[in-house]
Amino acid sequence: MNTVLENIQPPIGKPKWLRVKLPTGKKYTELRGLVDKYSLNTICTSGSCPNMGECWGEGTATFMILGNICTRSCGFCGVKTGRPETVDWDEPEKVARSIKIMNIKHAVITSVDRDDLKDMGSIIWFETIQAIRRMNPETTLETLIPDFQGNERNIDRIIEANPEVVSHNIETVRRLTREVRIQAKFDRSLEVLRYLKAQGIKRTKSGIMLGLGETEEEVMETMRELRAVNVDIITIGQYLQPSKKHLPVKEFITPEQFKKYEDYGKELGFRHVESGALVRSSYHAQKHIL
Repeated sequence: MNTVLENIQPPIGKPKWLRVKLPTGKKYTELRGLVDKYSLNTICTSGSCPNMGECWGEGTATFMILGNICTRSCGFCGVKTGRPETVDWDEPEKVARSIKIMNIKHAVITSVDRDDLKDMGSIIWFETIQAIRRMNPETTLETLIPDFQGNERNIDRIIEANPEVVSHNIETVRRLTREVRIQAKFDRSLEVLRYLKAQGIKRTKSGIMLGLGETEEEVMETMRELRAVNVDIITIGQYLQPSKKHLPVKEFITPEQFKKYEDYGKELGFRHVESGALVRSSYHAQKHIL
């Protein structure tokens, strides 16, 4: 007779193509020293991003605003869920100053979801972009935004600030959205991306994680739906489980399969396609403004 233990699936071992080299190089060492000295908050360090050395070497870094506690509880995300702290209205200047200290050429700004706020954090978003522009006029910007519950007034604040790239991640295929992005909606994310482009944002961007149980056809259908709303840039990477409490990895996608998606994305007409096991939302972000 089977026992409960006999029915438990052992975790899948990570394949060799997911091994990451330790970050090195003069620019990385310099930025790492500045981050530690001034206690600067970057997603690169707090998220232990596998591409940190490469991105920092290119003068790119990612910053998260509006705290580190999210009002949503997505099954894939390692950010804490709960009651966020009060808004720090000095944060825009702090982020702008961090970018100046680090001499960042291209900054990516992201945030937790703040469904607890009437404006969903969009005012801080606007003020942060403005502060960065004032203090770092040569720095280009990508904003990786939440869906703001589809509220156009809040999205309009991002549009008014007019960063070079506006990104919003679809994260997974339609069938898995309810499980993976519990409080999000697939079509709402598509509508946000459509609205951004329709209102004049020059470059829009989205990302998908693989290995959660999606099929090849579902991934390709998602890519087609993103192109249908005129998304310019797509990133496709491997999902990695942040902890045992999060959704398990169902499959490790091979480099050959990632290449197949890259080729398909180019056929569809995406301006840039980043597809690979270690690709994350901000991977090669500095190239996406070209």
